[in-house]
Amino acid sequence: MLIVLAEATLGERTLEEARGAFTAMIEASRAEEGCLGYSYALDVLDPSKLVIVEKWVDDAALTHHFATPHMATFQEALGSLDVKITELAKYQADDGSPLR
Repeated sequence: MLIVLAEATLGERTLEEARGAFTAMIEASRAEEGCLGYSYALDVLDPSKLVIVEKWVDDAALTHHFATPHMATFQEALGSLDVKITELAKYQADDGSPLR
């Protein structure tokens, strides 16, 4: 499994302006074959920080994700918004186990 972790800084009104693009991207990505999880969250201590967590079955699924039409549409939308990616990394992981 691959885990992609990203952080972005949002401008003052960016969340409101980008909500439609974010929603469309999340919904389309979650529907992709090979997507195990895809979510965005705001940092409780810094609401200008967006945290993105993605889980993919393998590199092929992630590569396919980057080539989808909804990714191209999302990238185009980001171009007009005040969003700065500050961290972006992928990690190999096993399937995990419950913490109890």
